[in-house]
Amino acid sequence: MVEGGVKKADKTEFTECWKTTWKTPYIMRLALSAGIGGLLFGYDTGVISGALLYIREDFQQVDRKTWLQETIVSMAVAGAIAGAAFGGWVNDRFGRKKSILGADVLFAVGAIIMAVAQAPWIIILGRFFVGLGVGMASMTAPLYISEASPARIRGALVSTNGLLITGGQFLSYLINLAFTKTSWTWRWMLGIAAVPALVQFILMLSLPESPRWLYRQDKVEEARSILERIFPANEVDDEMNALKLSVEAEQADEHAIGDGLIQKVKGALSDVVVRRGLYAGITVQVAQQFSGINTVMYYSPTIVQFAGFASKKTALALSLITSGLNAVGSIVSMTFVDRYGRRRLMLISMAAIILCLVTLSFVFLEAANHAPKINQLDTNFPTNATCPSYLSAPKPSSWNCMSCLKAGCGFCANGANEYSPGTCLEFSTDLRDSCRGQHRTWFKDGCPSKFGFLAVVLLGLYIISYSPGMGTVPWIVNSEIYPLRYRGIGGGLAAVSNWISNLIVSETFLSLTKALGSAGTFGLFAGICFITLIFIYCLVPETKGLQIEEVEQMLKTGYKPKLLRGKSKGDIQSA
Repeated sequence: MVEGGVKKADKTEFTECWKTTWKTPYIMRLALSAGIGGLLFGYDTGVISGALLYIREDFQQVDRKTWLQETIVSMAVAGAIAGAAFGGWVNDRFGRKKSILGADVLFAVGAIIMAVAQAPWIIILGRFFVGLGVGMASMTAPLYISEASPARIRGALVSTNGLLITGGQFLSYLINLAFTKTSWTWRWMLGIAAVPALVQFILMLSLPESPRWLYRQDKVEEARSILERIFPANEVDDEMNALKLSVEAEQADEHAIGDGLIQKVKGALSDVVVRRGLYAGITVQVAQQFSGINTVMYYSPTIVQFAGFASKKTALALSLITSGLNAVGSIVSMTFVDRYGRRRLMLISMAAIILCLVTLSFVFLEAANHAPKINQLDTNFPTNATCPSYLSAPKPSSWNCMSCLKAGCGFCANGANEYSPGTCLEFSTDLRDSCRGQHRTWFKDGCPSKFGFLAVVLLGLYIISYSPGMGTVPWIVNSEIYPLRYRGIGGGLAAVSNWISNLIVSETFLSLTKALGSAGTFGLFAGICFITLIFIYCLVPETKGLQIEEVEQMLKTGYKPKLLRGKSKGDIQSA
């Protein structure tokens, strides 16, 4: 999973979840209805990867301007930052239910705007609306599920939201592939998100508000009536008492540290335990994004085209593999994270990511060096159709396909053999269509390469390395690393760092590939990952199996990994 938290649930909790929801289906109805927000979250963050290929074909300015492609992709992330920023206030002021309904409206409005867009800026506007919905859903859906479910199965039910996020991303790739043959391609891809948003809106109208929120609003009887539908009659009084104590403790903490955002942030930063927790929490969140995961999720088909697969349908089909592996990896993480620990899993995951990125960089470098040469004697096109930069080059005989693409031109592959010399042409729609009319393949983002399939395999290995470790564990660490009274503000600051890092990566990826090439860009990510690996090793302690008080004591003492310690008896944890 790329953003949004998952509360860890063990096998016993999943078994108990199955038994409880079988006896009380209403609980699962609550969880799945709210969980559609997670599905929409995943769908709207993943669908743009395939839709972008067809948007570029319909709007020539998008195809020519890298920054415009990046803005279309990243505007949803910008919207999500804004949505998450005011989503907390909306949750507290109007309740969880109305927040989810509001997110659905934003989803649907954004999807419709994008589906009918007649210009790139309208698509960007729609993406911002969708992002607002994503930001609200990312915090509200798990919160609603958590507050409306029994404590003994809470982790398992909240985990379903995380699975629905990765499931939504996988669904987006399937739908992208399904609409490749339709006349409106990307409009269907982007507009279809309005349907599940409408379904969730209708379902949520018949569901209650969070009992916890109602209790905080002094609507005690309403809260009790909802608990009576969730718990057996003999447990309701105990649950009401537990809810009362929890809310009173929360209000006492708010009174102690202040209820204003600035007061909370100041209080958090003045506490040495929280500061050290933030060092660890923000480190793993930034590391997650700068591992380059969202370059794969947002630009996967484009990366596949970089590898030499010009067909959009082929690029989408191969990208489906990476999305599927990401979904499977989220499930695998639940099995290993309590067995091997958070810290160890992240270190192993990051080391494997670095290895994949370095190898991927080498593969792209070899593909560029062995790109097909330029055929200077192709008589199928007039001389004035040849790439101007190629005609004015001092040594045109040294040019190959990659030189042609770097000059902003298109490469028309040899019809008999793609790996033989082809023609470097000025980039235009007419010349692209003329090339295809001769049953030849037009390349704009990558060159024909015998290394292409290897690059796709490495992308798959990268996802396998990322998903079980750096995909889910950073969110688990952030749910455990802060003292209880500062858990909300600590997790919020770490989440903001995740979204901002996401925005930076998604807004710069294509520009980096243009400036450094695919090999240089993935090499850069490998270098950043190596630096973040060091930070994780030095700053992030193991929290597996520790009580909140034990984590707090460890941070108060100051955590040092084994290699950086002296031989004092005060050390309380091994690396």
